[in-house]
Amino acid sequence: MVKLAISREELARIIDSTIVKATATKSDIEKLCREAMEYGFGCVCVNPVYVKLAATLLKGANVKVCSTIGFPFGVTLLEIKALEAVKAVENGAEELDMVINLSALKSGDCEAVRRDVAAVVDVKMLSKEIVVKVIIETAYLTNGEKIIACRLAKEAGADFVKTSTGFFGKGATVEDVRLMRQTVGDDFGVKAAGGIRTYTDAVAMIEAGANRIGTSAAVAVIEGAP
Repeated sequence: MVKLAISREELARIIDSTIVKATATKSDIEKLCREAMEYGFGCVCVNPVYVKLAATLLKGANVKVCSTIGFPFGVTLLEIKALEAVKAVENGAEELDMVINLSALKSGDCEAVRRDVAAVVDVKMLSKEIVVKVIIETAYLTNGEKIIACRLAKEAGADFVKTSTGFFGKGATVEDVRLMRQTVGDDFGVKAAGGIRTYTDAVAMIEAGANRIGTSAAVAVIEGAP
């Protein structure tokens, strides 16, 4: 039973409608952008090679463009992540979804993780309006590691923590979203992504503490709203 009452319009504004698979085509991105304008999604999320196209298609529309960074594994050198972030912003991205350095986290090297996130956050020097979301890939982490990852992302100056790339493991869970919200507090963003296919899925994540939803099934989620 869905308990939270949220309108289609309100839900659409917190959805990142996403196509980040390696086989996405130009026509896929064009469709993504058309749907975003039609349904009123707050953001589209694409891989770096399609940022400029999405930004051109959405020029003048009330839809932001998000680029992935260090995607999907997160083990790119921090200098490369930083450059990728700069190029994405130059091409029109207003939001960045970066993958945390999972290897460093698993190795217990918290300072390396903090530096990795901070290197991307530094892109805010180009524009303070840039939003940085840190994907911690919860399926690979213990609860203790999830807490550490969230704290490091916040310390490094990011704006959101995000559950998953959607490529590995179980994706977003209510339990993980709740833990992430408890860890970062009320003044920080939590994005649930990975396996969210219906309106009921999205509402469950919002009830658990998410204030952004990432999904490649954005249209189905909205059309499932009562």
